Amino acid sequence: MTQTTQTTLVIGGTGKTGRRVADKLAALGRPVRIGSRTGEPPFDWNEPATWGPALEGVDRAYVTYYPDLAFPGAAEQVGAFAEAAVAAGARRLVLLSGRGEEAAELSERNLKASGADWTIVRCAWFNQNFDESFFLEPVLAGEIALPTAEAVEPFVDAEDIADVVVAALTDDRHIGRTHELTGPRLLSFHDVAAELSKATGREIAYVPVSNEDYRAVLRGHGLPEDFAELFALILDGRNAHLAHGVQEVLGRPPRDFADFAREAAATGVWNA
Repeated sequence: MTQTTQTTLVIGGTGKTGRRVADKLAALGRPVRIGSRTGEPPFDWNEPATWGPALEGVDRAYVTYYPDLAFPGAAEQVGAFAEAAVAAGARRLVLLSGRGEEAAELSERNLKASGADWTIVRCAWFNQNFDESFFLEPVLAGEIALPTAEAVEPFVDAEDIADVVVAALTDDRHIGRTHELTGPRLLSFHDVAAELSKATGREIAYVPVSNEDYRAVLRGHGLPEDFAELFALILDGRNAHLAHGVQEVLGRPPRDFADFAREAAATGVWNA
């Protein structure tokens, strides 16, 4: 294990994976700087002038991009940030990438081209999308409407992602490697609704909708409509297979969606 007294920049350090990575690093006694608009100093992907101050005194960084690496301009910004990070002395970069997203792979290539000591962590759908993000309100309402038809996905847990990222940030054996992470089984959205129904003790249904109808839903919630296209892309069957990154990196199996749902329900987050 590589020891350091310098700071790790966690971009998106208040988000689903970033918050967990920051907490786990702090528990190991490693100084952390939160990279966010409300951080000290602030970090904003759309304001490159904020990057330098955020990188000062940092020797490694966890790189996440909002809203998604598949969105226009992401690859250019990630590449520019990686170059700035290496120039500032933060050579160790771990990128959260999208599984099955060609546009995300361009961001990966740009980060690698910076000369960084890189690790790529590829994931798709998080379990926590249902209690911390897009789908919390639909679960509370008892109906998850998505343009995903009969697609299946090996949902992965944010705790597993964070554990892998921390390993990548703190162990040089992960330099130059790409880790693809999934959960332990493939689930349709009907299966997800059934697991959520079991965990909450009330009926939660999955309702397939058209892409255009879902764009209207996103628009009504103030979310980027491009998510509709992204969901259709990554749920076209390309990710309908398991990967073994969690087991390979951590030496244990990934967390199952049913365990996530049961533990999340116990917190009361889905009490309608």
